[in-house]
Amino acid sequence: MIPAPPISLAVLAPTLIVMGAGCLVLLLDLLPPRASKVHLATVALLGVVAALLTSLAAWGGRGRGFRDMVILDNYALFFHVVICYGAALIVLLSIDYLRRSGVESGEYYALVLFSTSGMLLLTSASDLIVVFIAIELMSLSLYVLSGLFKRRRQAGEASMKYFLLGAFASAFLLYGIALLYGATGTTSIDRIAAAAAAAPHDTLLIAGLGLLLVGFGFKISSAPFHMWVPDVYEGAPTSVTALIATGSKAAVFAVLVRLLLSGVRAVQADWTAVLWVLAALTMTLGNVVAIAQSNLKRMLAYSSIAHVGYMLVGLAAGGAAGAGAVLFYLLAYTFTTAGTFGVITLCVRAGEEAVDVRDYAGLGRRHPVLAFALALLLLSLVGIPPLAGFVGKFYLFGAAVRAGFVWLAVLGVLNSAIAAYYYLRVIVTMYMQEPDEQSASVAPSFAGGLALTIAVIGVVLLGLMPAPFVDLAQVAVAPLLR
Repeated sequence: MIPAPPISLAVLAPTLIVMGAGCLVLLLDLLPPRASKVHLATVALLGVVAALLTSLAAWGGRGRGFRDMVILDNYALFFHVVICYGAALIVLLSIDYLRRSGVESGEYYALVLFSTSGMLLLTSASDLIVVFIAIELMSLSLYVLSGLFKRRRQAGEASMKYFLLGAFASAFLLYGIALLYGATGTTSIDRIAAAAAAAPHDTLLIAGLGLLLVGFGFKISSAPFHMWVPDVYEGAPTSVTALIATGSKAAVFAVLVRLLLSGVRAVQADWTAVLWVLAALTMTLGNVVAIAQSNLKRMLAYSSIAHVGYMLVGLAAGGAAGAGAVLFYLLAYTFTTAGTFGVITLCVRAGEEAVDVRDYAGLGRRHPVLAFALALLLLSLVGIPPLAGFVGKFYLFGAAVRAGFVWLAVLGVLNSAIAAYYYLRVIVTMYMQEPDEQSASVAPSFAGGLALTIAVIGVVLLGLMPAPFVDLAQVAVAPLLR
């Protein structure tokens, strides 16, 4: 008789809450009222908030379940908070944006919740099989959401390109998992760590790790695996773009950091050299190509690639300082990016989204509050003190210097200076150029305004009082370094 594995659903509580909310949304969508979907958005928001509160209540505890395939430690809980905050902001931004775009549907909120549940499971995964399942749960939902604007050619192109390259990345991940299993005889990250320490120069182990890095590189959009990003960001609904840019990146970085620091630390010299090159290439390519973009969503797409490069700097630095800096930067980046895309959801031009930089001419005089919020968020992305982006880059580059990667830190600072050009160009357009007859106007939205307010407060708070959040990030990564 085969003994049944011990099951501890407590370690999956936040994930199950969000998934249950998604199922509830699907059921309620069958019932009246059919004309409005605000009640479905409310259920989705309550589910995400409940998962957030559950994660906060579990802080300081440590649970394992399903034969140690899922772990609920402070590291996973930190990412749960980041992802839940991001998902809540996306739901708020979606309410009026979807109605205005004519694509409001219950399936949208269900898919957002299912994708979020995949992200939460990914942060708790301690086995490569669970990692793959969680990535597919997250990705399949995002593929569908990217093509939500069925009448737009760019939406179909975005969804298909995202799906094809995502499947390509999944193949690399599966092949890498197979090679790691062949080298170590296990898919458990903890047991892989023991096997890697015993045979750190195993060719099969190195090859498997290399393929995993390629697969994860596609998911986080590091160069040269970034080809899908600009088209998907442009074609997908802006609220979905915000979810891809924040939650999915945070979730994949969570498992990547866990794997590198906890699973294959014995071969750190090998993956550090690879990450050094990837970081330099990613942030340079992202910033240089962003300069040539006139479409705001494509510009932010290349900007997001550059920010992945900054985070890879901290990951290459390694240790508690580098990993903690990555966690803090992801928190700051989530607030900043969600807020930036939130402004785009509130701006319309001739009945369509205002996505061209020239559409924002004169916004500072016509809508000073919204223009000020966008300027603040863009300055945070540049890294201007005392905003969250500056503090995040300070810790990332500081960790690189302490690890001996001085030139990588210098390259990061130079890239930040390049990025200032295209971010400040938007601010100059808002405040120093005259509007034309069809310049962007603001669509009223209480929920969108609330989300934008939360994002701006988060950016300012993380910039003025970063110490408590940095300490939480350091506490979170501590279990990985034992």
